[in-house]
Amino acid sequence: MHAIEFPVEIDHNQQIHLQLPQTVHAQKARVIVMYEEIAPPLKSMKLGLFQGQIIMSDDFNEPLPDSFWLEGKL
Repeated sequence: MHAIEFPVEIDHNQQIHLQLPQTVHAQKARVIVMYEEIAPPLKSMKLGLFQGQIIMSDDFNEPLPDSFWLEGKL
């Protein structure tokens, strides 16, 4: 058994067309199709749906106390 790899395009009818080289003299073949899925386009998101519903504390950027890091470690 021999193998030939062909890079091909799938047309709009979901068909693949192959032409074997003239040097191939065979009457039967087995075709295995390996394909790459195309990811569906992402749905657009509407920004601002939760605007004003999250409140950041005034000390958000302050360092955390040592008790936070050491709790449960001793």
